[in-house]
Amino acid sequence: MPILGQDITLFNQFNGQYDYLAIGNTLNEVENNLVSGYCETLSASSAELNLPENATIISAYLYWAGSGNGDTEITLNNTDFIADNTYTVDYFDQNYGTLTYFSCYKEITDFIINNGEITYELSNLDITQTITQNPGYCNNSTNFSGWCIYVIYEDAALPLNQINLFQGLEIINRNQQEKTITLENINVLDNEGAKIGFLTWEGDANLNYGESLFINNNLLSNPPLNPADNAFNGTNSFTNSNELYNCDIDYYNIQNYIAIGDETVDIKLTTGAINEFGTFSADLIIINNIITVLNSQLPDATVNINNYELECGNRNISVDFTVFNNNSTDILPENTPIAVYANNTFIHATQTNTVIDIGESETQTINFNVPEELSDSINIQIVVDDIGNGTGIITELNEANNSYEINLELLTITNTPIDNLEACDEGFNQAFFDLTSQLSLVETNGLDYSFYTTLEDLQNDTLEIINPSNFQNTTSPQTIYLKVNTENCYKIFNFSLNIKNCPPTIPEIFTPNNDGYNDWFNIQGLYNIFENHKLLIYNRYGTLIFEGNNDIKWDGKANKGINNRGKLLPTGTYFYVLYLNDRNFDNIVGWVYLNR
Repeated sequence: MPILGQDITLFNQFNGQYDYLAIGNTLNEVENNLVSGYCETLSASSAELNLPENATIISAYLYWAGSGNGDTEITLNNTDFIADNTYTVDYFDQNYGTLTYFSCYKEITDFIINNGEITYELSNLDITQTITQNPGYCNNSTNFSGWCIYVIYEDAALPLNQINLFQGLEIINRNQQEKTITLENINVLDNEGAKIGFLTWEGDANLNYGESLFINNNLLSNPPLNPADNAFNGTNSFTNSNELYNCDIDYYNIQNYIAIGDETVDIKLTTGAINEFGTFSADLIIINNIITVLNSQLPDATVNINNYELECGNRNISVDFTVFNNNSTDILPENTPIAVYANNTFIHATQTNTVIDIGESETQTINFNVPEELSDSINIQIVVDDIGNGTGIITELNEANNSYEINLELLTITNTPIDNLEACDEGFNQAFFDLTSQLSLVETNGLDYSFYTTLEDLQNDTLEIINPSNFQNTTSPQTIYLKVNTENCYKIFNFSLNIKNCPPTIPEIFTPNNDGYNDWFNIQGLYNIFENHKLLIYNRYGTLIFEGNNDIKWDGKANKGINNRGKLLPTGTYFYVLYLNDRNFDNIVGWVYLNR
């Protein structure tokens, strides 16, 4: 069973036509401070629940407490319950060391609804082993056990109230004679009829030296049940009982002690003073919970972003959000303004479309564009009751809970250059390329990809390159665009196809015999590539017999000289000088064998 932190803090809040009442009883047969050595507890005790006419139960909590580290399992009307959580506090006694006290609670709303207005009996709360093992509890008269049920109910005859239930476990005693507890999350809009209630343990009616209870420096009292100097005296304000030994279930009217606009309440408790015998005496008082009932008829707008959608390649955002009026005591009006901020810049305004009743909500979807001057990393904040400059027009219970924000990254499309592809000119500045070889330069993560010759085609998904592994360029250089899909968008990569002139491949023999095979001096990678070349052929005597270019190919006949022009030359070795007329290449000199 977890042990919770001890400080008394806000546990739950209820808003509506609500009030509360409490019942409970002690398991001490008498006040433990009256009988020296008294060290017994009852096996069971009971209390009757009486609700106002037309009341509807909203929530119910069972508390039980006593000496020791905690008995977490009890029985209520023959039904066993295990504590939801347990609190403990310690008191150090110079004679007996550390004495521990506990309080457990259990949410029992359904149980109370099902059983209704009956007599409730609590049993099986047993501290016998604790007080037997450590005589300090009984010898110090701090052996106690008891229980209490809080019931929050709704009644149409009530004003709209806010009920704040604070709980924990704190202690004052001779070692710590004063304690101030600050209740936060209080929003006093109307103090008329305001009240505060306490559940405390181990207070003694006959040990009231230096005892006081203050709220905002005002001394509380409710005589004759709770005198100003004896607030914790074993009483129940709901039944006017003064026989709730070592247990207090009390409430006080505080409309004169709080002011409209208050957001906190200070509770101060004291104990300890010189007694009539001239010695110091102090009570040990354990504070379990505090409850406030305040008239407060206001809405409380909150908002939540449910979902958003980004558009690929632009700065449009669609946001689905819900405005709530939970924890409120009045409607949230129609046309309540809503502001949208991006990186703290106001970018869009909308409003609620309907009146939002107490506890209800409204969901809507808005579309807006993020300005270009803002980065792609965006903090989107939606604020209800904001006209676009941080100013609201609706008075609310809580003015500090009106916004919700998310961080997101816009789906921008990047166009990233990657390494170009280069190939040897196969004629007319064209070649065949394997575009898919570029995939090794990007991460596709197994997603689809495609190639295009224009950015427009890529964006419109038109004229995709069908056979990217065998693509022939049409211009040089030619830009190719690679589209790689991502989960929500896509990326673009671009590269160029470049044609270059490569050294030609020159054969060492050809056979101009008109057999249709190797009938001319076919220099691979020359024609229609080095288009300005000049080819000179010489016989073995150094006589120029042929001069060719891109349009004139040597078929073994002479086109220079007087005697041999137009005739097929004899078999033999001939010498050539090839002028490529390309500044990147030198002239090539070599020989070729002509075989007839």
